[in-house]
Amino acid sequence: MPLDKELKGVLRLGVKMLVFQEVRLLRMEQTLTPEIVLGGISRSIRETKREIVRLTRRLSDKERTSLLRKMIQQAVDEEIDRAIQLRKNKCLRCIHGRFYDRSETSYSHLPLDEKLTKAFGCDQLRPALRKTCRRFVETSTAHSLEEYLDEITFLYEFREMVDRMEEIWKDYLTI
Repeated sequence: MPLDKELKGVLRLGVKMLVFQEVRLLRMEQTLTPEIVLGGISRSIRETKREIVRLTRRLSDKERTSLLRKMIQQAVDEEIDRAIQLRKNKCLRCIHGRFYDRSETSYSHLPLDEKLTKAFGCDQLRPALRKTCRRFVETSTAHSLEEYLDEITFLYEFREMVDRMEEIWKDYLTI
């Protein structure tokens, strides 16, 4: 029994979220991340898997496996494309944007003690809500070349791991 368009969209979103969480967890496992954070991400992954299982229960094994494999591969490819885009694009930021602390003091950059920051806003008054600030400055958001290559390598290794799974349904989505 095929899935309707709305259900397929929800499933696609769930698979994207699952891939994002898995990549994030694998990255964090390589660093000194507190166990409570790793546990929270793992719990979220299990809940997402449960929801995907629930959404695909009506499908036959063959349909489910084919659909999930295609969606997971597509989500991983999108994650790789996103990492490449982040390296390629610069960030446009309003030059009037300011960080404000509790005493309403403005800072052009995020203060070293992030806990001081209460709000983010523009320091220019705008006479009408429809007028937007058109003064922007380009800033780099990219990591070093080494960090970028590590990120891309990591994502390709994750994709290979998914490709090696014989049966996504049995190997991966078991809870």
